[in-house]
Amino acid sequence: MSDVVFVAVVALRLLLPLGIPKYPLPFILAALVLDGVDQTIFQTVHAGGVLDNYQDYDKALDVYYLTIAYVSTLRNWLDPYALGVARFLFYYRLAGTLAFELSGARPLLLVFPNTFEYFFIFYETVRLFWNPARMPARLVLGSAAAIWVFVKLPQEYWIHIAELDVTEQQARHPWVLPAFFSACALVLLAAARFRSRLPAWDRTPRVDVDAHIDRPASAAATPRRDLGAILSVAVLEKVVLLAMIAVIFSQVLSGIRASTPQLVLGIAVVVGLNSVISLWRVQSGSRYGSTAVQFLAMAAVNAGIVGAGVLIRRTAGYSAYLPVQDALFYLLLLSLVITMYDRYRVIGNLSAAQRPRRGRRIPVPWRFDRIAAADEP
Repeated sequence: MSDVVFVAVVALRLLLPLGIPKYPLPFILAALVLDGVDQTIFQTVHAGGVLDNYQDYDKALDVYYLTIAYVSTLRNWLDPYALGVARFLFYYRLAGTLAFELSGARPLLLVFPNTFEYFFIFYETVRLFWNPARMPARLVLGSAAAIWVFVKLPQEYWIHIAELDVTEQQARHPWVLPAFFSACALVLLAAARFRSRLPAWDRTPRVDVDAHIDRPASAAATPRRDLGAILSVAVLEKVVLLAMIAVIFSQVLSGIRASTPQLVLGIAVVVGLNSVISLWRVQSGSRYGSTAVQFLAMAAVNAGIVGAGVLIRRTAGYSAYLPVQDALFYLLLLSLVITMYDRYRVIGNLSAAQRPRRGRRIPVPWRFDRIAAADEP
């Protein structure tokens, strides 16, 4: 029974994030809730041995769904300032997670809090009711700072430094739960009062992000056709992103003999060859019909690359760096992230290019009467 529950929870943690690009708010919240209750589920079904093994994978699965959330911002966040803030928050946390996995120093998770996740939720909540590009830069940055200081720092301290458990604390201090719900009620009352100071909604709330974005007819257009598509900042970012993810996962997957430099070099080679193949396809006029087709094609290409590398090493008398199951996992992960990054970056750039250049922004409530029309990014 415990094995069935384990497989079901892991499958959900892998599949739920795939809905984030199109339905960002409900699926990021579902992923967040599942991340919070998964170990409680294992304890309920008395999966003690499974729980011990799963704790090693939990942080890596967090990185997985946050990576998909970040890549979805390339598709859906048309305000370059908000996108820049999200990019910093994501890579800052990713760097902290990498440092923690390599050193085991838990205070690093407090120094590098996961602000990106709640900032993502904040931005997508705003999108339900207003055009988020109307927010002033100071509101975007101030919201990120408030989440960092008042939400994530206490939470990271509770989880990673004090290592406190909610159930245990409730048993020791019965007043904790009533105090928590009272605080929630006060927050809701404050939010209701705050709501009256906000501008009228721009739209009827819809969780489908495409309902709020006017996609151009050429949203499936292909990327650049010159060598700049290979020697570009986008390719460099993919190498950095995937190398960091690969090293983090290497700390929790057993049987991996590749060193960190070898993993980084392997990622760089795979991303570079993918870019060369994509450039060749663009120049030949070939196009993918859908994200799923592109993913399957990319997975087949990467399987060929990895297979060729294994064959070369065996011919030279060396064994593989990765066990077959880990190589397959890396193969699918690389193909998924590369596919989403390439496709969503093009769609996002094309959508942002046709936006109106001027418009009103959401006023900061405490300076409601001082906001004038401003250029949109």
